[in-house]
Amino acid sequence: MIANSHDLLDRATVVHQQSDLKTYRDQGGILMAKGDGVYVTDENGNRYLEAMAGLWCASLGFSEKRLADAAYKQMLELPYYHTFFHKGNLPSVELADKLLSIAPDGMSKVLFQCSGSEANDAAIKLVWYYHDAIGKPEKKKIIGRVRGYHGNTVASVSASGQPHMTAGFGLPLPMFKHTDNPNYYRFHLDGESEEAFSARMADNLEKLILAEGPETVGAFFAEPVQGGGGAITPPRGYFAAIQAVLKKYDILFLADEVICGFGRTGEMWGSQTYGLKPDMVSCAKALSASYQPISALMISEKIYEAMVAQSAARGTFGHGFTYGGHPVACAVALETLKIYEEMRIVDHVKAVSPLMQDGLKALEAHPLVGNARGVGLIAGVELMADKASRAPFAPERKVGAMVEAECLKAGLIVRAIGDRIAFTPPLIISPAEIKEMLAKFKTGLDAALARIG
Repeated sequence: MIANSHDLLDRATVVHQQSDLKTYRDQGGILMAKGDGVYVTDENGNRYLEAMAGLWCASLGFSEKRLADAAYKQMLELPYYHTFFHKGNLPSVELADKLLSIAPDGMSKVLFQCSGSEANDAAIKLVWYYHDAIGKPEKKKIIGRVRGYHGNTVASVSASGQPHMTAGFGLPLPMFKHTDNPNYYRFHLDGESEEAFSARMADNLEKLILAEGPETVGAFFAEPVQGGGGAITPPRGYFAAIQAVLKKYDILFLADEVICGFGRTGEMWGSQTYGLKPDMVSCAKALSASYQPISALMISEKIYEAMVAQSAARGTFGHGFTYGGHPVACAVALETLKIYEEMRIVDHVKAVSPLMQDGLKALEAHPLVGNARGVGLIAGVELMADKASRAPFAPERKVGAMVEAECLKAGLIVRAIGDRIAFTPPLIISPAEIKEMLAKFKTGLDAALARIG
């Protein structure tokens, strides 16, 4: 009787799942079935050039066999082990050493997690732990930026400046504050240079710090290129001005390299592209080309020394993750970094990115495009109702979503973030594939323009 009851439950579950799947398809959901280089193919055989590398992350495309082989080999040798209680595994040690050998200047130690959200969540905890250790426990406030994105845990989404992700959840937490979105094109004053705009952004940050009380502000979180805001590159002089303010008030700086790290900006790190000197660096996504869930938080020696002292005083360091430093994920990440070295990924990005950036810039002549701006193989295209006055489309018209949908019909996957279209194709993209991407995007823009009239 018990077995029969389970059989009935299993059949009911299958029927329910099939019903949900039909509803998903009927509502326009797309199920991807296969990957091949920079392309993905859905269950109906429709092939798309994936100009977002999935979620900013499939840096080596969707069919790198070496990564599958690395996972399989490690699965056979040691499929899992933790990094708690004076134990660990060899792949995690080797990966930490390798990461530090290519890290931005000043990084000393590595903590592993499973996602960028977890890495940034860990960074927030370490900001508080560090300041408690040095006798400044009141420095709890974290400043992020409007439209910045640092993850989806309670703390990391609070650091993010994404109101649609906090509304209804009772977030952000009260110790998280936000300063300006550095979108020069959208928010500069008439006649204001990029350098003057950057100075104004830094001045506004300083005013916020003074209003909150410098003695209460622990850290500033920023992506070198703001991904979730729509692939927004910083204006000239921005980070130099911002870092001067942080140094003035003894505020830690976390560089969120989850999207920018491993060659995306034309250097190994966005921090190198823009002259950042962070106290901590988070990375994920391209660390394993997203073939395995893994992230890393790299910290400076001063953070580490405070951790050691505080842990000794308290008898333990009460932080960690069951799957942090997972041997399979670390083995795949090690193979990913090896592939980057062999193919000279930074040189490749430098070689092909002008074709993408110049091609998108040329589309500023299109009636829908107000501005196109990027670096390396990341870019954002701003859609405008009136270019002369920089007047945006009314949000309810959802022009960005319309362009995204028309691009999909043309066989191109892009991402609309409001009325800003983001591009982050796999880093392995070829010149011919970039030309195809640009042509399909132009087709999508033209089709959307025809619908708008």
